[in-house]
Amino acid sequence: MQEQIVGKLEAILGKDHVTTERTHMLSYLTDETPIPVRPIPADDIVLLKPKDSQQVADVVRLANELRIPIFPRGGGTGLVGGAIPTKSGIVISFEHMKKVEIDSPNMMAVAEAGVTLAELAEAAGGANLTFPPHPGDENAQVGGLIATNAGGSRAVKHGVMRNHVRELEVVLASGDILHLGRRVHKNNVGYDLMQLLIGSEGTLGIITSATIQLYPKPQAQLTLIVPYDDQHSAIASVPKILREGITPLAVEYVELSLLEKTAKHLSAHWPATKGKCCLIIILDGASNDELLSQSFAISKICQQDSKYEILAAESPTDQSNILRIRSNIYAALKNETVEILDITVPISELEVVIDSVAKAVMDYDAETPIFGHAADGNLHVHLMTGPANLKAVERLKDEVYRIAIASGGVITGEHGIGKIRLSKLAASLEGKEFELMMKIKKIFDPNGILNPGTKLP
Repeated sequence: MQEQIVGKLEAILGKDHVTTERTHMLSYLTDETPIPVRPIPADDIVLLKPKDSQQVADVVRLANELRIPIFPRGGGTGLVGGAIPTKSGIVISFEHMKKVEIDSPNMMAVAEAGVTLAELAEAAGGANLTFPPHPGDENAQVGGLIATNAGGSRAVKHGVMRNHVRELEVVLASGDILHLGRRVHKNNVGYDLMQLLIGSEGTLGIITSATIQLYPKPQAQLTLIVPYDDQHSAIASVPKILREGITPLAVEYVELSLLEKTAKHLSAHWPATKGKCCLIIILDGASNDELLSQSFAISKICQQDSKYEILAAESPTDQSNILRIRSNIYAALKNETVEILDITVPISELEVVIDSVAKAVMDYDAETPIFGHAADGNLHVHLMTGPANLKAVERLKDEVYRIAIASGGVITGEHGIGKIRLSKLAASLEGKEFELMMKIKKIFDPNGILNPGTKLP
């Protein structure tokens, strides 16, 4: 494949932006998917680093003519192998597409696909604005965040990526550049193709730029840690808080042993040592008085289910320490992890689902931490090393998915299907629904060159 196309690619991008040497591209052939289930990358790969959308379009047009697969790559922070090139083909890295402009009057940012979440936040902050969802790792890139419809802990208040995208620039499989959406909040013109592209995991088009909604900076933030003796009590508090009319920035359910293990991994200190699990509740608002009122109301609700004193972290240092520990759970478990499931269920079903999953893992010969974004029903079930083979993992995974679907939930809320969950799609989609999806894929990508083996078989 390389002999067939390298010269033509160098003519489009220049020799400095085309790499064929395997040792120079190893970090582009993998992502954060746990090693036991991580797809094996193909051997015959060309790595490209275009500087703009026109170069991307020229590359895609050529690849489509020659029927060569293309694998768009963001920051490599995915957990389901979505960016791993599993067939001989082209990997496109967007690391040189870093332009970001702030449209202050409309409170929006126009960002190229390679802009990282950290860079977007910095640019927004320079205009006294913010992008509050924070749906992923700081190194995740805008194109990848949109392509995977990233979620994160703040979805309960701010939704997921699709709720904040106003415009998209997308390169289609034909090499045409398509501009979707407008800088408006209401748009009922035709079918909403932009929303179809969001979350399509690079299989319908390649995102090269996006206009993203920004917001005024909150003036105050407060983090509460509420300890509980058991998961039932912790989860029972969540719908009570939401029914009170309070919408926290985040509500995280985590077992105490897991937080202490992560703190040890980071050489940090977890400040709350009572109980067996806890809710981490983050509030933000216009003033400290507003948050004080909300925290009193939350404390009154939580004390119906918890006998322990609630810890309130007001200083930025203390809040940062709590968030750092919560955000690094996967880093602490990574070497022992077989796979991370991220089922999402109705909030009303959380208690029953956690119970059912806990029973299902009793015969699984390893620790199986369960934690997640309690206020939006998104649970992370870590399948850890222990069984003699992966068959036990598959059986447990099937059972966890069965529990989620039976409760009215789905098998993935934010990580996506990628390449490692394709075999589980049949249990999640109705026949006609699946058929329509396959037809949509065929319309957008008739030759099947865009991220093959991802999202849909």
